Amino acid sequence: MLRIAVPNKGSLSGPAGEMLHEAGYKQRRESKELRIVDPDNDVEFFYLRPRDIAIYVSSGRLDIGITGRDLLVDSGANAEEILPLGFARSTFRFAGKPGTATGVEDLNGRTVATSYEGIVAKHLADHGVDASVVHLDGAVETAIELGVAEVIADVVETGTSLRNAGLEVFGEPITTSEAVVIRRTGADVEEPKVQQFLRRLQGVLVARTYVMMDYDCRAEHLEKAVALTPGLESPTVSPLHNEGWVAVRAMVPTKEAQRIMDDLYELGARAILTTAIHACRL
Repeated sequence: MLRIAVPNKGSLSGPAGEMLHEAGYKQRRESKELRIVDPDNDVEFFYLRPRDIAIYVSSGRLDIGITGRDLLVDSGANAEEILPLGFARSTFRFAGKPGTATGVEDLNGRTVATSYEGIVAKHLADHGVDASVVHLDGAVETAIELGVAEVIADVVETGTSLRNAGLEVFGEPITTSEAVVIRRTGADVEEPKVQQFLRRLQGVLVARTYVMMDYDCRAEHLEKAVALTPGLESPTVSPLHNEGWVAVRAMVPTKEAQRIMDDLYELGARAILTTAIHACRL
């Protein structure tokens, strides 16, 4: 039975549960449930603190985990990313009072407060910067005001909370993060059960990215139409009862669907429809 760690709370928890549900896996009904078994899919799910998941996976006690890339790196655990999942994206930046610094090279001899000590220490070391790192659990914006540190390093989304604290970001991003599937370093990712799990999640990612588009067009316009909707390998083309007309079906990127529909209509295509894709295998 495949043993999988899933975030039990925070910004990773809800989207991870939704993706697993879309992939056909049973999920918990109450937030108090810490473990459930999905016998139909031969999977057991454990709901853990996102920050602890990499540690459990690296120990080999659990086969796979879903966590944030930032949490994986920060943990220093013997685990590696095997599939990005495209949600819970974030950017990790330095911030300080205006004029404090312009880049990481200005942090020599400074003190940096953060909840992600592992990431920051590695970034400083990679740039040859000798700075002190103070670990805080949350609300790092107040560290400068209270004199605990001269600079902070934290996840930045809109930057509103930093501006409200009188701080500004500086330098290049330390790292970017998103939800990822992880596996113990060196473990066999080609194991059939692991591959099946990854294929299901990849199917969800594709289904969220594409829609199925169907339309009718004149045969003499087919080549131009197919250029607009090439599909993944090639579109499906079928003759219609009315001579000189064909029906075309192809997957197109969701974000481009409306523009493609407009272009097809201008080309003379009619009965243009899009349909959501709930699951797929490529």
